[in-house]
Amino acid sequence: MRISVIGTGYVGLVTGTCFAEMGNDVVCVDIDKAKVKLMQSGRVPIYEPDLNVLFQRNIKESRLSFTTNLKDGVEDAEVIFLALPTPPGEDGSADLSYILGAAEELGKLLKQYTVIVDKSTVPVGTAEKVTESIKKYSKNKFDVVSNPEFLREGFAVSDFMKPDRIVIGTSSQKAINILQILYKPFVRQGNPIYFMDERSAEMTKYAANSFLAVKISFMNEIANLCERVGADVDSVRLGIGSDERIGKRFLFSGIGYGGSCFPKDVLALHRTAIANNYDFKILDAVTNVNTHQKLVLTTKITNFYSDELSNKTFALWGLAFKPDTDDIREAPALEIIEYLTRKGANVIVYDPEAMDNVKKVFNKNTKVKYAKNEYEALVGADALVIATEWAEFRSPDFNKLKKYIKDSAIFDGRNLYELNTMHQKGFYYESIGRGIIDGR
Repeated sequence: MRISVIGTGYVGLVTGTCFAEMGNDVVCVDIDKAKVKLMQSGRVPIYEPDLNVLFQRNIKESRLSFTTNLKDGVEDAEVIFLALPTPPGEDGSADLSYILGAAEELGKLLKQYTVIVDKSTVPVGTAEKVTESIKKYSKNKFDVVSNPEFLREGFAVSDFMKPDRIVIGTSSQKAINILQILYKPFVRQGNPIYFMDERSAEMTKYAANSFLAVKISFMNEIANLCERVGADVDSVRLGIGSDERIGKRFLFSGIGYGGSCFPKDVLALHRTAIANNYDFKILDAVTNVNTHQKLVLTTKITNFYSDELSNKTFALWGLAFKPDTDDIREAPALEIIEYLTRKGANVIVYDPEAMDNVKKVFNKNTKVKYAKNEYEALVGADALVIATEWAEFRSPDFNKLKKYIKDSAIFDGRNLYELNTMHQKGFYYESIGRGIIDGR
């Protein structure tokens, strides 16, 4: 099948590459000339496990190509996916300018029946707005379909190739028939394709992400309460996660969620509620809890040093909002760096993939230094702060940590280490929801 994907961010590039892997002829379109040139030269502009292998293979087989020319990119396409940004506006609502702008341009270019697919996360009613935008300029027949993505950064390729479900919102049988053929290779093991109306499909994506944000925020509140009553949040997690009604996933406490999805989707759903005169109290609470949780670790650090952070040096492990990605959007590490440097501290940071992105954010902040590896970050540090649970941080050489960290203090925002181990190794150790260990 001939497919076009407009937008080559995490969603668009993974979508295009995975469709090409199934034998489709895919053209990816982006207005960023430098980015397109990079991809045309065979380089992936983002870090996502397993993506590079598929990317290289399908370029070699001439099934995957890239262009900045929208007309060339959509010519003869049977299905066009819109994978464009929908950033939050000042009021939290999703900005649809990229989506609707592309829709108007498509209206000028369509020459035959085409299925236009909203792959971006968009508010309820967007399919109708896209339809109207295309109709301004086109008399050709087309269908606009809502097909929300459920990709986890760090697992996006696996999630796309082996989805646990596919949601398609359309009332057109013709569009249903085309998308059934397109997605059939991805659901050979029997995982479902759910067909529904467009508005329900659009709501499904927001409901899913917001519910997961609720689970994370609830566990962070439980963790904070555990610290006050002397309970261990890890034990509580095991106790409730074994209840099949609750499930084991998204119950790990920490320093809040970040990334491109949860923060903006919660805000956008909340804005939709406001626009429809509904007081969505839970979403208010989720946003407030997450905002507070991102600074829980800095409160612990401030208390330990009696608010005397000037001229202290902190090693910071982990910059991405989660492991196995270079995405730093809404990452708690950014707020920690901002807080510590504002208080006069120096910060030496390390992350396996996200360093270049952070350098762009703090390029004028002379108090932020960049290490070549996790141990170099420790040299001269008074304490260690852990903000992302990269696998390589889970089993460090504790003798090196003890040697380098002046105050033998570790502030762990991801609960990586066993409490007994920290005591035996002689560290002062604060994590989330597990009390304080002082083995010095």
